[in-house]
Amino acid sequence: MGNPKAFLEIHRQEAGYRPIHDRIHDFGEVEQTLSTRERKLQASRCMDCGVPFCHWACPLGNKAPEWNDALYKGDFELAYQLLNSTNPFPEFTGRICPALCEKACVLNRFNHEPTTNREDEAAITEMAFQEGFIQPRTDIKRNGKKVAVIGAGPAGLAAANDLNHMGFTVTVFEKAEAAGGLLRYGIPNFKLNKALIDRRINLLEQEGIVFKYGEAVEVNDAFAKQFDAVVISTGTPTARDLKAPGRELKGVHFALEMLSQQNRVLAGIEFSKDERVTAKGKDVLVIGGGDTGSDCIGTAHRQGCKSVTQIEIMPKPVEGPEDPQNPWPNWPRTLKTTSSHEEGCTRRWNINTLEFLGKDGKLTGVKVQEIDWKPNPEGGRPIMVEKGKPEIIKAELVLLAMGFLKPEHPQYAENVFVCGDAANGASLVVRAMASGKQTAAKVAAYLER
Repeated sequence: MGNPKAFLEIHRQEAGYRPIHDRIHDFGEVEQTLSTRERKLQASRCMDCGVPFCHWACPLGNKAPEWNDALYKGDFELAYQLLNSTNPFPEFTGRICPALCEKACVLNRFNHEPTTNREDEAAITEMAFQEGFIQPRTDIKRNGKKVAVIGAGPAGLAAANDLNHMGFTVTVFEKAEAAGGLLRYGIPNFKLNKALIDRRINLLEQEGIVFKYGEAVEVNDAFAKQFDAVVISTGTPTARDLKAPGRELKGVHFALEMLSQQNRVLAGIEFSKDERVTAKGKDVLVIGGGDTGSDCIGTAHRQGCKSVTQIEIMPKPVEGPEDPQNPWPNWPRTLKTTSSHEEGCTRRWNINTLEFLGKDGKLTGVKVQEIDWKPNPEGGRPIMVEKGKPEIIKAELVLLAMGFLKPEHPQYAENVFVCGDAANGASLVVRAMASGKQTAAKVAAYLER
């Protein structure tokens, strides 16, 4: 703790976003960066608390006080070593993590100005790459055992990385044409530049991990016998559908149909006019109020939409920094306004979708109704009741962003392990990475017994 008074003298400063009029015309990352001097000052605000709730809140157990201190002192190499000791891919979490650690920061309880941990870890990692502190390991001693990882999303990559460093020969099977999972095909480029994924995959390959793309693997007993262990990290591929009348109309799509296609277009893959899911010149309705819905809003703007409306069936979250139902240091379920929301969007809550309307097989609008939630006298989930009259929202494109279904798995062979969203249901990238690391430890314990 180089400056014990910094948190009293220096206010929280975020890097902020590129101007809206500039960023909505391209898919470049919207977030800006602070100068090295400003970043060190932000790191100096870390209080090195006696009880570091940031460490408790982070699924990876990141030791923010330690690497913030090294960052403040300008020792980027040590800062990265400390950060990478718990976080295998801080360049990802430094951009897309909701920063559970920051909401648990003592400064957040004190004055709602927590340490900028997420931005700090991104800055540490980029400086480490720039200065050549990150190099492929050449000291890995192989133990002669083979492990297959099915799925190259954040959980699979974290598991593969740890298992490889332990000495196992790791082969990653991925059904898509490149690694990353939702990092590549779900999160828009304006939040995560895909060159960052390629940079990390190149490093993993140099360290000995073999990636096999375009291979959808069925994990049966015959496949499991080819390896000493198998890790399934296939995520949650099934999106939650909305079985309302008119669902078959042209113009109603799952969110990932649009998001993954747009990312593939930016990667140089071509689609026919009939295949293309685009918001250009259209009124867009996003159903679902989470991060995926927000990503749809930002993508729709960049595709040249006419307007965007986002509806959510649940009530509007509490506004302000504090959530009475989830007091500090827990994560506050408060109203979140993203960079995409700032770009323009009508947001509504307590709205139920009744019917998709169309003409000649094409979507023209959506019939919705305002509802309310009443306490269930028998306990459990509240009861939905009608409140307003049905109305029609004009839309030529509807994007369903209502989450994903937790997959069900058969009984696998003893040497097969499941991790990440495939095991726990859809969650955060940082939780998927933590699950991957935990599963790697379980595999090692199984094979070393």
